[in-house]
Amino acid sequence: MTTQSIFSPDLAGIEVGETSISNVDGEAGILSYRGYPIEDLVDTPFMQVVWQVLFGTEPSTEERSALEGFMATHSKLNSNEQAVLSALPKDLHPMLMLQTMVPMLGLTPTNELSGLPATAHSGLIIAAKLPSLIASWRQLELGNSVVSSNSCDNFHENFLTMFNGATPSANQTKVLDAAQILQMEHSFNAGTFAGRVCASTLAPIQSSIAASIGTLFGVLHGGADQAALEMAEAIEKSLAEKTKIMGMGHREYKVVDPRANILKPMAAKLCDSGDAKRLFDTLVAVETECNKAFSAKGKEIWANVEFYKGAVFYQLGVPPRYFTALFAMARVYGYIAHYLEFSDNSKLIRPRARYVGK
Repeated sequence: MTTQSIFSPDLAGIEVGETSISNVDGEAGILSYRGYPIEDLVDTPFMQVVWQVLFGTEPSTEERSALEGFMATHSKLNSNEQAVLSALPKDLHPMLMLQTMVPMLGLTPTNELSGLPATAHSGLIIAAKLPSLIASWRQLELGNSVVSSNSCDNFHENFLTMFNGATPSANQTKVLDAAQILQMEHSFNAGTFAGRVCASTLAPIQSSIAASIGTLFGVLHGGADQAALEMAEAIEKSLAEKTKIMGMGHREYKVVDPRANILKPMAAKLCDSGDAKRLFDTLVAVETECNKAFSAKGKEIWANVEFYKGAVFYQLGVPPRYFTALFAMARVYGYIAHYLEFSDNSKLIRPRARYVGK
């Protein structure tokens, strides 16, 4: 007796594993991390959310302080990392730079965060260094030198200071905290699943994270944030030629992306003047017209988190070329969480192919 195989080239609707890290309810438009609705987490201190996503518990004051200290300590690039980074071609996209550099980072064994597995320490060292890599790449691109983390208490204030060469306002730091929390984790998205496939071979965590980052780069995944803002500046041509509107709609959500519900008003408040307001207003107009066009066909389509995130990053001084790198800087915690969860009961992922040759 033969068993009927299930064929799905994109794995749509097929459950390929279990997770307790995040839940995406696309029908209801709900996203939660470890059972906490994203709406309740967005104003929570960033490193507290990191701890909850990684380890499933609310950290004590001592645990959060230890994590903040760990990330500050390990955020600096050592001399070897600086030399390798400086030697890369300066026209390399920031995402390709990250995919190149992650496997080369020094992951000196440490037990500074007592009670946590060695892979958690390694993953967090990578996460701590990503902001320095991104900021240094920006400075090298501008003809400057590799920058050094100043190890200030606020993780994203430190990043924006390195990236832009100036201390951000408290509101700018708060907005970046919120944006990064919103895109920290999203269940079995393409990048996370790629990392799980890599982890299933018993590859080390740096290989898994590099695989996830490479997958995130695509414009049908994280790269939509850069594509959406670039499209906004040529939107009339896009609409006339019926070009796919990047950042509109989401594979999972059948209603409004809950992250976009939070980020859109934040973007409106932040992008209140100049070019940033012009771009934000264009994005709003695009969403409105898309809603009308799809409504006429009896369908609904709404902006996803990537759509308005670009306007926020633009106002923070981040060029579109770096949008997806900042996405990776947040999503890396989800990658680490999935690596840890999957490693507890690892099975080699090896799907079957339907042969159609001669």
